[in-house]
Amino acid sequence: MGVQSPADWPILVISVIGSILLVELGRRVLNRVGRKWALARHLVEHCTWPAFTVATVVAANLVFGQGMFGDSPTERGLAGSVERVLGLVTIATVTWLIIQATYAMTDVVLDRLVLIEGERNRRARRIMTQIALVRRIAAAVIIVIALGAMLFSFPQVRALGAGLLASAGIAGAVVGIAAQPTIGNVLAGLQLAFSDALRLDDVVVVEDEWGRIEELTLTYVVVRLWDERRLVLPVSYFTQNPFENWTRHGSRVLAVVFLRVDWSVPVPKVRDALYEFLQGNPLWDQKDWTLQVTDVLPNGLVELRALMSAADSPSSWDLKCDVREFLVNYVRDNYPDALPRFRVETPETRVGVSWTRDRE
Repeated sequence: MGVQSPADWPILVISVIGSILLVELGRRVLNRVGRKWALARHLVEHCTWPAFTVATVVAANLVFGQGMFGDSPTERGLAGSVERVLGLVTIATVTWLIIQATYAMTDVVLDRLVLIEGERNRRARRIMTQIALVRRIAAAVIIVIALGAMLFSFPQVRALGAGLLASAGIAGAVVGIAAQPTIGNVLAGLQLAFSDALRLDDVVVVEDEWGRIEELTLTYVVVRLWDERRLVLPVSYFTQNPFENWTRHGSRVLAVVFLRVDWSVPVPKVRDALYEFLQGNPLWDQKDWTLQVTDVLPNGLVELRALMSAADSPSSWDLKCDVREFLVNYVRDNYPDALPRFRVETPETRVGVSWTRDRE
């Protein structure tokens, strides 16, 4: 029902103000309830501005009539154009509100998944990745439907509908060829999410760079590197190239430290000292550790390998640095004769001449 008189503009203003006040009342109620109800809190965060916009536009669209500007043909034509624009804006704002409401509902699930730790964390991150991709797909579908509804609100477009449907096969083929890389990336994103090959917060090594999966969309992946740089790669990269996933089956990681020392090093004492150090280090997860002689290098040094387990890759890196520093200080302070040294054989040493004679 539309207002047919220029004198009824106050009704339009009152309707818009009333709808805004109604939304504000609902926002305040949800804000109070949101202290105990997570969905209400997320609805306020995501839907406040979309709801105000929808209330304003819908109220204006319902009350506005073609007689608002006057009764002349020009004024009625202008009013008709405004009414059509209001209809298009109504579709756009309702679409915005639906998408934001969808994000608010899924955020409730994501918040619970973020709090999950331990062995269930891997499954939680997989579900988080799938939810993030599915809601992006849902948002894209909703936007496409809204654009179609906006186009078909024009009589000229509806008249061309039969011709467009007849040529849909050819147009689809052309669009498919032109958008092949994009479509390939979208399918690759779905493959990664639902095959559990890659998840949010996974630790990966890509292009010789170590980092975590920070963002996984339908077309690209953002890897946050250890030095806070961001490596952005197309999703198809991860389906066409090999990469290391350190948290594929769990977040637990082994830290390895190599130490090259002289043959005189007392390995059992160094092993005991390492175990004592690990017991006092909070980064060690109290599970695996060892110290082994893994090799005798061609330069005559003995290679020791210290192996320790940590809960995740950042802890593993810090633990590795701590152990390396401890071993260096321990060998230097307690067994200086075991520090790396290189021996040189000369003709004099071969015949038993002491190398110290020339220093006297």
